[in-house]
Amino acid sequence: MRSWATLIIALTLAGCATTSTTTVQRGTTVFQDQLFAAPTENVSADDVFALSEPMQRYIGTDIAGQLREKGGQQGLFDALYGKDQLQLEYDATMTRNAAQAFEARSGNCLSLVILTASFAKQLGLPVRYNLVFVDDVWSRNGGLDFFDTHVNVTLGAKDGIGRKGTTNASEMTVDFLPPSNLGKLRTRVISEATIVAMYMNNRAAELLSERKLDRAYWWARAAVQRDPHYVPAFNTLGVIYKWHGDLKESELVFRQILEVEPENAIALSNLLLVLTDSGREAEAKIAAEQLKNIRPVPPFHYFDLGLEAMKAKNYTIAKAMFTRQIQRDAANDQSQFWLALAYYNLGDVKSARKHLAIAVETSTTKSNRELYAAKLAEISGASVQSRQR
Repeated sequence: MRSWATLIIALTLAGCATTSTTTVQRGTTVFQDQLFAAPTENVSADDVFALSEPMQRYIGTDIAGQLREKGGQQGLFDALYGKDQLQLEYDATMTRNAAQAFEARSGNCLSLVILTASFAKQLGLPVRYNLVFVDDVWSRNGGLDFFDTHVNVTLGAKDGIGRKGTTNASEMTVDFLPPSNLGKLRTRVISEATIVAMYMNNRAAELLSERKLDRAYWWARAAVQRDPHYVPAFNTLGVIYKWHGDLKESELVFRQILEVEPENAIALSNLLLVLTDSGREAEAKIAAEQLKNIRPVPPFHYFDLGLEAMKAKNYTIAKAMFTRQIQRDAANDQSQFWLALAYYNLGDVKSARKHLAIAVETSTTKSNRELYAAKLAEISGASVQSRQR
């Protein structure tokens, strides 16, 4: 796939991005309900933090003793991290609400935050939601590039919306990241409305990647309504219009974002695609130049070049391109996987195994981990058989 050919969405999985504090919508509505089929599911915030019966039994019976003995805050913290207790597995396949995350015992960072906050609310514990600034992280799924963001939650925290996140001795932060890393990262406190909007935006993006446009629209719409200050939800809405063939509506949304954030590279890159599809070459050229000044090299530029080289069976070039991509983002499992395949086709089985192992370690979904592990086992088995001969 050529550079800039992929629509971009902001997703709350892991990584970093800022949350706008300016309402994008300015008079003209961005909603066009008549273009989509009526919702067939309950699209609301009601179920996000709702405790299921198993969750109620868990805190009312299973960990009731440790909650009494250690106190609600420490007891809940230990339940989330204890090896013999909950210990959620990281899985970015889908964003789960509290009940779903509890049942699956897995979820992404947003699911962990929602589950933790759900229990904390039931126990009467104050919480603080934090947007965490780490290195830029990108992922790709279903023809979409995702700019991933990261959040965590602090127990026993006083409300401080809009200020830089801080931690004192009485607070406990719950995060998939190791505690040793958290003190080095800058955070910003966000509201619960933003957390809910993030959840809804994630659901919209996940449905969009499955080409379920009608369902995706209603989740994106709900995200915008829940927090009109959360710019990524507007971007998702614009992408939905684009894929639905509603170029005029899509352009309107992206231009409204750019009125507030003129250097928003995600909105500008998506607008460029809309202008190109609309046959407005002169305007597209201007947008492309603006984008080049903001972000000279697209996030998956070298990855795409590597894929093209793989298709052409030019494995030396492919290896070079995937290596360049990894130099930009070593934690991207897809880049590690394809680099391993390039090495394998060049006859370097040792390097192929090395990068497949990294792909397994850095994968954010259970299905991909299983795929990479199977390929690693296959290559290792083939190598052993070759030596035995």
